[in-house]
Amino acid sequence: MDELIKAMKIAFATEYGFAVKAQFCHWNVTGPEFPQYHALFDTIYSEVYGSIDSFAENIRKLGSYTPGSFQRLSMLSQIDEDIEVPPAMTLVAGLLEDSEKCARLFKMVYDLAEREGKHGLSNFLAERMDAHDKHSWMLRSILK
Repeated sequence: MDELIKAMKIAFATEYGFAVKAQFCHWNVTGPEFPQYHALFDTIYSEVYGSIDSFAENIRKLGSYTPGSFQRLSMLSQIDEDIEVPPAMTLVAGLLEDSEKCARLFKMVYDLAEREGKHGLSNFLAERMDAHDKHSWMLRSILK
């Protein structure tokens, strides 16, 4: 169970980091397609933020506490921070890479949850993988 709890905390921090990065993209995108990118990034970060509380509750259901400081979240997250504001297509490509990273991480945690018999958690993680598959599809479509 300790392995699953540790993996869930990493997944939680990574999802939180992804939401922050998507909001960074929303706030800072520029260029001729600004309205479309601005709206897409809003859709993505809003959907992901909507999952954060459920993520935290799933960690609590495992009998552990949820990381809550920016420092701890940053230490656990697998999402790299953007310091500079890149061009719109670079923002899209970076967010796509991170969305796919989230889906892969959630699959690994899903497998741990299944091994522990935590099928409700598995269902939650499957939904998060599906959400990231949709985000990735939309982002990938822009890059074609």
